[in-house]
Amino acid sequence: QVQLVESGGGAAQAGGSLRLSCAASGRTSVYSVMGWFRQAPLSEREFVAAIRWNDGSAYYADSVKGRFTLTRANAKNTIDLQMDSLKPEDTAVYTCAYGPWASRIHTESTGYDYWGQGTQVTVSS
Repeated sequence: QVQLVESGGGAAQAGGSLRLSCAASGRTSVYSVMGWFRQAPLSEREFVAAIRWNDGSAYYADSVKGRFTLTRANAKNTIDLQMDSLKPEDTAVYTCAYGPWASRIHTESTGYDYWGQGTQVTVSS
C-alpha cells in the first residue's frame, strides 16, 4: 500500500501562483511514477503532469506546459507542482496519483494505482 498526502492549493488571482505538494509513504519504489490529475465541476478528470521517480523526467499536459513545473524531492518522498501564470480554467480539484514506472508516462487515470484525497485550487479572474 502507498499513502499519498497532499498539501497546498487554495485561491489565487489570474496570473498568480500556487504550489502543491504530495508526500508518499508506505511501499514506495524508486521505479514509480507520481503525478497530478485535476477535475473541474461537470468535467472529466484530466491529466496535468507526472514525473518518473528514478530519473526525475517530467511530462506535462499541453494545457499547462510552460506554466507548471513538477519536481521531486527524493529525501522527502515528495513531489511539488509549482503553478505559475494561473488561469481561471485551472480551477479544479487536484489529486495526486502514484503508479508503476512506465516507459511512456500514462496520461489516463488507469495507469495509477493510488490516489490522494484531492485539494481545491480556485483561480479568479
